Amino acid sequence: MPSGIEIKELTREFGDVTAVNRLTLSVAPGELFGLVGPDGAGKTTTLRILAGVLKPTSGDALVGGVSVAADPEGVKHRIAYMSQRFGLYADLTVRENIDFYADLYRVPPRERRARIERLYQFSNLGPFEKRLAGQLSGGMKQKLSLSCALIHQPEILLLDEPTFGVDPISRRDLWFILHEMVHQGVTVFVSTAYMDEAERCDHVAMLEKGSIVALDTPTALQESLGGAMIAVRVDKIRPALDLLSHAGGVHRAALFGDTIHVSVGSKADWESAASALAAAGIAVLDTQDVLPSLEDVFIERVSAWTREHAVA
Repeated sequence: MPSGIEIKELTREFGDVTAVNRLTLSVAPGELFGLVGPDGAGKTTTLRILAGVLKPTSGDALVGGVSVAADPEGVKHRIAYMSQRFGLYADLTVRENIDFYADLYRVPPRERRARIERLYQFSNLGPFEKRLAGQLSGGMKQKLSLSCALIHQPEILLLDEPTFGVDPISRRDLWFILHEMVHQGVTVFVSTAYMDEAERCDHVAMLEKGSIVALDTPTALQESLGGAMIAVRVDKIRPALDLLSHAGGVHRAALFGDTIHVSVGSKADWESAASALAAAGIAVLDTQDVLPSLEDVFIERVSAWTREHAVA
């Protein structure tokens, strides 16, 4: 049986609201696939459909070769699904939580110890196995949730924003675990609102209001924006951002830390914008040509999609 995911025309409506709109994409076996978008984009609804928790209004998805529309219960035997609020038991220890899920998934006793030790190696939870889950930090709770989801060695791992609210070190550790899973042949489908995390994926689908606005590898998406992207440092950042946002030839200007990323059609357009800054008494301290970030790509694609649908 195939262990990838095939989604075709997947749609989910809640009354007059279309949460997922004719989603079509493929996830190859052993791939790390990212579904990216802001809150309300349709990420959680998509994950719940793929996990067999929610029925689609129309369309279908084959998860490990099993139809979510025709056999949602059959899907559950092929996957591990970690929702934003995974069901840890606060009054059980780390080890007791893992043992509970091992019992739930009917992991044979002869295989259990080796699997738990391997999960401890990935998650660094071994020294805390006697600690109550309710006393763990947010990052450690997420690692424990992931360990519980992985105890039965699923073919496909569905993760709904697993690093939301997690500290940077724990985020790094969680992504290390995911890459280890992919290295072992597990197909990972993960949703995130963090564009820097999306850059770690093999392929990325950018979602806005239930529709895909871009789908490709992170590198291809970054290279897809036409024109030039310039990182600009100025002495008056807010007035500069306002001026550049309305300057002719500037597609978009957005704040990135202490710099402004300016998307222009050509270097001549930038020279014109730089002259406008000088005329306004704003000094340009430094400029640098940069590759657009995925955040740049997302904002650009969403803006284009919004304009297109406003006209429609």
